[in-house]
Amino acid sequence: MQALRAGMLAAAVVLPFAAAHAQTGVASHYSDLSTTASGRSYSSGAMVAAHRSHPFGTKLRVKNLRTGKSVIVTVVDRGPFVKGRIIDLSKGAANALGFSGLQRVEVAVVGKGRK
Repeated sequence: MQALRAGMLAAAVVLPFAAAHAQTGVASHYSDLSTTASGRSYSSGAMVAAHRSHPFGTKLRVKNLRTGKSVIVTVVDRGPFVKGRIIDLSKGAANALGFSGLQRVEVAVVGKGRK
């Protein structure tokens, strides 16, 4: 019984943390550019993204809510600057998720970046 209580306590601590750090909304893929806001060279095939608030270098799991596919991307740019969108993905990341254009996704932090 004590092990069950300990397991329930651990679940109560872990689940709200994960839910608090997940974001659901619309993703897009963005056009080719030469340099990102972080100063990193851009490659359309790289698994990178633009996010408004996560620090550069943050690793995010992006899950396509239609297909269930997910990828890990690194935040290297700022955006999106279009109302209603939560993340811009490189073409490579969007292709890996199985979409072009717009798609509803879930975004969760899996690794911290630099401030």
